[in-house]
Amino acid sequence: MEKTYSLTAHYDEFQEVKYGSRYSSSTLSNGMTLHLGGSLDRSGRIKGRDKALGVSGGRTAARWSRREICLLSALVFVVGVCLILGCMLTLKFLSPEAQDTHCRQDCEKRRSLLRAARFVQGNIDPTVQPCHDFYSFACGGWLRRHGIPEDKLSYGIITAIGEQNQEKLQRLLLDPVKRRGPNSAERKVKEFYRSCVNIKEINRLGAGPMLDVIDSCGGWDLSGVPAPGAGWESASGPVRPDFNEMLYRTQGVYSTAVFFSLTVNVDDKNSSRNAIRIDQEGLTLPERTLYLGQDEDSVKILSAYKSLMERLLSMLGAHNATQKSAEILQLETQLANITVSEFEDQRKDINSMYNRITMTQLQQMAPNLHWKRLLDRIFQDNFSEDEEIVVLATDYMQKVSDIIKITSKRVLHNYMLWRIVAALSEHLSTAFRSTIHEFSREIDGTERQLELGKLCLTQTNKHFGMALGALFVQQHFSSKSKAKVQELVEDIKHALDLRLQELDWMDETTKEAARAKLQHMMVMTGYPDFLLKPELIDQEYGFDVNEKTYFKNILSSIKYNIKLSVKKIHKEVDKTTWLLPPQALNAYYLPNKNQMVFPAGILQPTLYDPEFPQSLNYGGIGAIIGHELTHGYDDWGGQYDRYGNLKQWWTEESYRKFQKKAECIVKLYDNFTVYNQRVNGRLTLGENIADLGGLKLSYYAYQKWVRDHGPERPLPGLKYTHEQLLFIAFAQNWCMKRRSQSIYLQLLTDKHAPEHYRVIGSVSQFDEFGRVFHCPKGSPMHPVDKCSVW
Repeated sequence: MEKTYSLTAHYDEFQEVKYGSRYSSSTLSNGMTLHLGGSLDRSGRIKGRDKALGVSGGRTAARWSRREICLLSALVFVVGVCLILGCMLTLKFLSPEAQDTHCRQDCEKRRSLLRAARFVQGNIDPTVQPCHDFYSFACGGWLRRHGIPEDKLSYGIITAIGEQNQEKLQRLLLDPVKRRGPNSAERKVKEFYRSCVNIKEINRLGAGPMLDVIDSCGGWDLSGVPAPGAGWESASGPVRPDFNEMLYRTQGVYSTAVFFSLTVNVDDKNSSRNAIRIDQEGLTLPERTLYLGQDEDSVKILSAYKSLMERLLSMLGAHNATQKSAEILQLETQLANITVSEFEDQRKDINSMYNRITMTQLQQMAPNLHWKRLLDRIFQDNFSEDEEIVVLATDYMQKVSDIIKITSKRVLHNYMLWRIVAALSEHLSTAFRSTIHEFSREIDGTERQLELGKLCLTQTNKHFGMALGALFVQQHFSSKSKAKVQELVEDIKHALDLRLQELDWMDETTKEAARAKLQHMMVMTGYPDFLLKPELIDQEYGFDVNEKTYFKNILSSIKYNIKLSVKKIHKEVDKTTWLLPPQALNAYYLPNKNQMVFPAGILQPTLYDPEFPQSLNYGGIGAIIGHELTHGYDDWGGQYDRYGNLKQWWTEESYRKFQKKAECIVKLYDNFTVYNQRVNGRLTLGENIADLGGLKLSYYAYQKWVRDHGPERPLPGLKYTHEQLLFIAFAQNWCMKRRSQSIYLQLLTDKHAPEHYRVIGSVSQFDEFGRVFHCPKGSPMHPVDKCSVW
């Protein structure tokens, strides 16, 4: 049985201090002690504690000294003043204004409790036994009432929060521009959105913007010489593009990964500096096994992908599109054969993946690429041969170099051009968008394209996230909410600190390091402070925007972001940088910064509502905070120390025990199935550990909150205790419907388990859940044998 912990005194001890016989006292100058515990009888005379007032046995009132009379008079005066003040306060409380305020506050509280009760009750299916299937119990009512919108793969309670955020953001984008200066980020974000919804102009341009890109790259099959100004000039004039020039354009101009990814990020073994990082990448489909045709679903997806490629190539002027598509697909299949899936063991151990090597060593490892030439051009530098680069897939890079050597230049060129087309075609006319949608409908069942305004909001978030976020937090997130959430975060961190001290499988050396990591963890909530200063936001968007050139706006944003990324090399890491804008409906933990971030977009009702009971807030956003916190100690984040450096801080014995406990969770989730497909317990391990840990931490933190603040008022019309409501709120975070066609890709690529199993996998492994819902030992939600890490 899990234990609860308290830092406060027992309730009985508190009662004794507050209401018992020990009173405060003041010592008078003559050594007399005046106790402040006397009272008045009905005639107004002082009764009790006569000796405290200086009445001795052999003395009468008529013989009191002048000092005693003065003391008595002073006391009578003080009591009189207290009576007058008490009467004034009583009259004030009974005044109409005070009564109205009190009534208004009470009514608002009642309305909030009724709203919370209706929300909880409307989602529950009371016909399901909580101890049999807690997800169906907590979400059955919601699942019965809701369908999946035609333009979505899935729909859930958390999706509804996203829709509310979207409505707020779209209204903000449609408001008139207040700051119209040439550098105004507010003007740029709103004009970018208007350029995106201007579908009439986008359709008028048709394939033109993409054809210009293709021509600037030398055309399909290297069939043409780029026009002057396209970037292929030498001292003697235009040159015929070659492999290395095209590789530069895809990676350094269009920010598109071909053959490998090339990024600037925190050096995992020295978190104070940025490093160039190279890793496996270059597939258009989301998982390597889709290229191998191992089952009926992957064959179907591969066929749809080939059709999409043929269609887009034809629309973009490629002759023999069928042949080109087959050649590109064959090359991508070769890349798939040397790519390692993310759930494989070698992709789980960052220590074994990490290799910091010099430019010379990289050239020796992958000799069929001109590395110095490529990196010098992208970073506008003149790197020495000793420049260090972090390579995360050495075997892959050796093999990809061999593939490049034996593949014709024409096919290599068309593959790279296709990758650019695949990345940018969604920004073209309706004809291109419809073609892409046909592919989506075939592989995941999406019935209708996303409405234009929502699609453009997605792109605006992507390219102008902070500018839009500044408008969002000014209108929809208060500093008061930010402070309250920070308190909740501290409560959950405190709960983890207590759990770490009590763990029986972790030795003292490892516990000390784990607690140190917790103390050093940076937590950022709501929004970065610079968003409150418009001139600082303007500096984030140093490129032009035009309402009539949407595709060009996209290219300008890509070019500027490459410039920002390039500038980070050789500079100290800014650990206060946010990866997501504040309106994002998400949260994250970064192991190489030891940093948790909770944007304002996720700190919204019903995940977090300051007017709801705290049981719902701890079960809602609290469990998510605990989830992210636990990522610092899972199979990936646990490899980084308190400073964000890749370093083994566990003793061998403690880490061996951790792995054994983690293996229990792998097997637990491996046994879950959806439509006869198994959940991949190893792919989802980190998220499952975080789900289990996050629920426990939120529960223990709520126990402390109750001890500190007292029990909460029951929700009207509900029979559930607040302990039960915390678990219900946790489950209702994940009330979700998904299209059956999308389940295959979800199980193949998503590091989160399906929502049903996120809930029952977590509650069934927590003894406190069984106690709170009175589940018989051995029932489905209260098995005898349980998995537990934190």
